[in-house]
Amino acid sequence: MISTLNLQANRSQKAVGQAYLKFQLDSKTQAALPMDAAQEVLIVPSSRLTFMPNMPSCILGLLNQRSRVFWVIDLPQLLEMQPLPSDTQQYSLTIVRVGNAVLALAVMNVKGVTRFPSEVIQSPIGTVAPGLTPYLRGLVPQEREILLVLDPEAILNSSVLDPNRSANNVFA
Repeated sequence: MISTLNLQANRSQKAVGQAYLKFQLDSKTQAALPMDAAQEVLIVPSSRLTFMPNMPSCILGLLNQRSRVFWVIDLPQLLEMQPLPSDTQQYSLTIVRVGNAVLALAVMNVKGVTRFPSEVIQSPIGTVAPGLTPYLRGLVPQEREILLVLDPEAILNSSVLDPNRSANNVFA
C-alpha cells in the first residue's frame, strides 16, 4: 500500500513567510525544500522500486507511480551524508519538479510543512561541509539545530544526475 499526501498549499491560511516541506535527512540533520518545487509525498514499500544496475550509488532505482516513472535518489547520500539504510522496508519520498525535470527524493522521514520569511535564511559557508554548500540556498538557525534550506534546482542539476557534466551519470 502506498500512502500519499497532497502538498497543495491551503490558500486560506494566513501566510507567515514562504512554505517549505521539512524532513529529516539523518538522525541529526533536518532540511527544508520550497513547497513550489514539492509536488507530493509518498511512502512506498522498498519492493516497489526497480533497481537499475551500473548507476551511481545514490540512485535507488525507478518508481512507477500512476503511470509516471521517477528516478529515486537517496538524498542524504547525494548530499555526501550517511546513506539511508539499505534494509529499509519503506521509503519516504518527495516528488520534486523544477521546470520539466522531476525526481523522487528519498529521505529518512517527512516532518510536515513549515513557514519562515526568506530574510531569516543565512549563508551556509563556514557552517556546513563544503560539499553540501552547492545544494543549499542557505540555513535557518533554530533553537536546538540548524535547518538546511535546499535548492531544488541545484539538486536536479547535480553532476551525478546531469548527462552533460559527468561520465558516470544517470542518463548516459
